[in-house]
Parts: sequence; C-alpha cells; structure tokens
Amino acid sequence: MLKQILKQSSCGKCRICCGFDESDKWEIPLVFDELKKLIEERFPDVKLIPRGNEHVFDMQFNGDEVVYCPMLTENGCILGDDKPFDCRIWPFRVNDLNGTRVITVSPVCGEVSSLPLSALTEFAEKDGFAQKLFRAAKAHPDMVKPYISGYPIIAAEV
Repeated sequence: MLKQILKQSSCGKCRICCGFDESDKWEIPLVFDELKKLIEERFPDVKLIPRGNEHVFDMQFNGDEVVYCPMLTENGCILGDDKPFDCRIWPFRVNDLNGTRVITVSPVCGEVSSLPLSALTEFAEKDGFAQKLFRAAKAHPDMVKPYISGYPIIAAEV
C-alpha cells in the first residue's frame, strides 16, 4: 500500500514499528477476525488476546525492554501481504481529534516523516488511500486511536 513513498528495503532495515515497550503497547497492531483465523491455523503457538472487538498479539513486557512482534523474522514479517492492517498502513494511522477522524503520520518513521507535508497529503488523496483508511476505521472502530499532539495531520474525514 505504501510502496509509492516507502522503499521496502528501508522499511526492512529499520523495523522500529515492529518493536514495543511497556509505554507504547497500545500500538500493538489489531488483528481482525479474518487474519486471526489465518494466524491460528498457520501459527498455533502464537497467542492472541482480545482488545475491544478485535485481538492483538500477546506480548509479555518486562520493564523497559523492547519486545518484538512474534511475526517478525530476519527476513521481515512472516505474514507478508497478510500482515495486520495497522502494519500495512504504518506510519499512517487513524486518530480521533475531538470527534473527527483524521489521518496522521508518526514521526517515529524517519523515512516517511522526512517527506514534505505536501507529498504526504497528495499521497493520502491519491488512489483513495485516505478513504480506504476511513472505511477500515468505520468497520473496525478499535483501530482509531486518540490524536497525539504534534503528529502531522494529512487528511480529515468529511
């Protein structure tokens, strides 16, 4: 989904979006029902736990250590194109800003956040990317996270 603005090789080297610590465990990607079934069939040792109406990977935290997604391998995500929606759209996310859904860009991803805001807003409009995210948020409201001050907004739902 993001290949137009994010090189797969850059993404594969970084992997910052695949690691979590205690303070950002709320960012663990949601696993929708279709993917949950696939994971249960192909990876029976991977545990998923409920979060709202969806599921997340059960990742045990111990202090400040970074815990990596159980789907991450030396070659990237073992799920490939089947990875969670949150992962497919990272570093973009749908946030709630005073009752309005907005699409923001996480500054944690240096590759994408270094692009001009105009390029990011153009990308959001191109091929209906923003509308795809808003439709997914409507179908899966648990994926909408509170707005974090300072995150650039590139689209708003009208």
